Amino acid sequence: MKIGVIGCGNMGGGMVGQLVAAGMDVSCFDPDTSIQAKMDSLGARISDTAKAVVAGQDVVILSLPKAQIVEAVMTEIATDIETGAIVLDTSTSTPSTSQAMAELGTKHGFDFIDGPVSGGPAAANSGTMTMLLAGHQSAIDRLRAVTDVLTAKTVMVGASGAGHAAKIANNMLCAANLVLVAEAVRMCEAAGVTAEGLLEGVNAGSGRSGVSEVNFPKWVLNGAFDSGFTMGLMRKDVGLALELAQQTGVDLEGFKGIADLWLETSKDIPDTSDFNEITKYGANT
Repeated sequence: MKIGVIGCGNMGGGMVGQLVAAGMDVSCFDPDTSIQAKMDSLGARISDTAKAVVAGQDVVILSLPKAQIVEAVMTEIATDIETGAIVLDTSTSTPSTSQAMAELGTKHGFDFIDGPVSGGPAAANSGTMTMLLAGHQSAIDRLRAVTDVLTAKTVMVGASGAGHAAKIANNMLCAANLVLVAEAVRMCEAAGVTAEGLLEGVNAGSGRSGVSEVNFPKWVLNGAFDSGFTMGLMRKDVGLALELAQQTGVDLEGFKGIADLWLETSKDIPDTSDFNEITKYGANT
């Protein structure tokens, strides 16, 4: 199977490494020359343009920063994608963009599949990501050889666009849980309960979450704050949740205050900081 990867940063680069290690024929494109050199050292072939990397590929993987870039890249490469090929979009995009790109694929004879991922750079580099898949089941079945290399778990969530809707909801919950667990920790510490003791209790009960089980012990309590995912990226995802709610006519009354904290009241935390640093906010005010 011949695979082209467009976007080889923290996530895409990890995927390239896993695919090459699995013995697959991998070509890639990234505009950053330092990233190109890194991908070359991993054993991937380097293409000079996005259009060049898709020619002759069975699968094209996108790992791009946002929906607008997904749309721009797809518009550029659509006529160069092989008939019968599959485009797997692992970016954090929007449902409407995925639906439009799926229609573009139908027009040009290829399948476009939502495949947003969770787990961060560590999971990308170890092949243990979770991937939310949406689109034609037949195309998703044909991707199994690729997803088996890249993921520990895949979930089929529905028709085109459903994968990115579910990913937005997932990140919305993560953003909320970071704020809420931090508040719970501060409340219990003021009452004489250690953070470690609280989390052990919470994680044995109904209040547990990925944040209490993973983020706090791995990146917060030890002061590491080096998850590889930034405040800016989570702020973008919080904004996507608000946009999707507006488009669908759903009132996110409970989330509005948390969204305001991420987007407005915590502006003193730079976009370049680790996203787990939002847990510091209440302690510093």
